[in-house]
Amino acid sequence: METTTAEGRTILPARTGHAARVAAGQRISVIDLDGGQVGDLFAFAADDPGEHLSAGHTRAATSRLFPAAGQDFVTDRRRPILTLLSDTSPGRHDMLIPACDPARYAGLGADPGHPSCAGNLHAGLAALGLTAPVTPQPVNVFMRIPVEGDELRWLPAVSRPGDAITFRALMDCVVVLSACPQDLVGINGGQPTRLAIDLLPAD
Repeated sequence: METTTAEGRTILPARTGHAARVAAGQRISVIDLDGGQVGDLFAFAADDPGEHLSAGHTRAATSRLFPAAGQDFVTDRRRPILTLLSDTSPGRHDMLIPACDPARYAGLGADPGHPSCAGNLHAGLAALGLTAPVTPQPVNVFMRIPVEGDELRWLPAVSRPGDAITFRALMDCVVVLSACPQDLVGINGGQPTRLAIDLLPAD
């Protein structure tokens, strides 16, 4: 079960998720506590969960596979929702791969009921009394999926213990983080671990 410290840090055990309401101007830091762990990050407009951070629209807006510091992530209505402030990790992140879901694990031969980022997303929203009509493609922080020619490679994350990526909310929004449960391909080194999320005041 997730825990929240006196400083406002929420620690997500391996394979779990957490949703939080975030006011415009607040900062959101995702911290890899143990190293080598992928996090699926989703964001929705606070007043309409039908509007969500869109990886595809963000790539079109930035002409990059992943924004650089100072660039914005935009929604499927092309409105800025988050901006990337800083990144202390080696900077390997992904916006090509969809969230893992029950069908993905079934295809990989996992037992029924394997946790998934899609499941963590919708459970987190439900805890806030919200629903989303779709599972958006997430921002996969710390996920290393290099493009080599026409092929994608699934490599272990190279984030180190304590590495963090920090965003600022550009509108009132709901942010959901999933400590990715994937243990059947190499992205988490075969052993999912914890993440933390810090909600920080505007600076």
